[in-house]
Amino acid sequence: MRDPGLPSLDQLRVFIAVIDHGGFAHAARALHRTQSVISYTIANLEEQLNIALLDRSKRKPVLTEAGKALLADARAVSLKVDGMRARARALSSGLEAEVSLVVDVMFSTCKLVRILHAFQTEFPTVSMRLRTEALGAVTQLVMEGTCKIGVSGWMPGTPATIERQSCGYVTMVPVAAPEHPLARVEGKIPGTVLREHTQLVLTDRSTLTEGQDFGVTALRDWRLGDLSSKHALLRSGIGWGNMPVELVQWDLDAGRLVRLDVAEGSAFSFPLYVIHRGDEEAGPASRWLMQQFLDLEQSGGGSVAPPYTAAPAPAPIALRQR
Repeated sequence: MRDPGLPSLDQLRVFIAVIDHGGFAHAARALHRTQSVISYTIANLEEQLNIALLDRSKRKPVLTEAGKALLADARAVSLKVDGMRARARALSSGLEAEVSLVVDVMFSTCKLVRILHAFQTEFPTVSMRLRTEALGAVTQLVMEGTCKIGVSGWMPGTPATIERQSCGYVTMVPVAAPEHPLARVEGKIPGTVLREHTQLVLTDRSTLTEGQDFGVTALRDWRLGDLSSKHALLRSGIGWGNMPVELVQWDLDAGRLVRLDVAEGSAFSFPLYVIHRGDEEAGPASRWLMQQFLDLEQSGGGSVAPPYTAAPAPAPIALRQR
């Protein structure tokens, strides 16, 4: 038996049209060809593949078992070629092939998901490369050019090449499990008491803040590389720490965590910024993506309204622990 030949893209699309439109005549009308041309094309495709794709013994052609299997392949090839053409058309018009984004772990996951879904709808041909990092690691990735866009907190020592625009804030609150000793303290918790208990701190994996501690008050602290680990350890009762109120609100409502009434301030706002290198021109998809984050602040969606009376002004945000 001879090996199958190489079918053309046109043959595959005619094959798909016959199935999708329910027969040779309907496919001919849809493709603006004669029925004889459609029949001839399918016959040539079967000859090329050395296998029967359609059972013509009935009034309406029916897929053979082999035809069912190969129809999926034909659709996949057709979609791949259409995608390649769409991407080539987009690239020729100046649209980026890829957008790289790094987001601070403090940014709301729900809001990030909505923005990413909207991006995929708006730019289906543009690949998205996403990373999440904490503290200075976001800025460092943008500085190095690894990521073109960042959503970051304010970092001391940020170079002048980095441009930033405010996109809202995250409200941070100190929390602990209900069985933790701090949760049973009546009244305001003084700093001297806080320092006696293990503090869970999100660590910075960049070199931008090397040797610096941002508001770590406890004598003992555990440095954690991701927010989910910090969240899990807080719920286990092993320490206390600051968390985005939006992330822990369900735990607070359910009693799995309690908010600590800290004397120096029971909440603070962690501002967020969209950052990018000012010496590089952003493409259309990158500009659109940055605007989605900026629109959050204008619509009020970038913040979580604190359900409490504002505490006295806290220390500068650059020196606050996360």
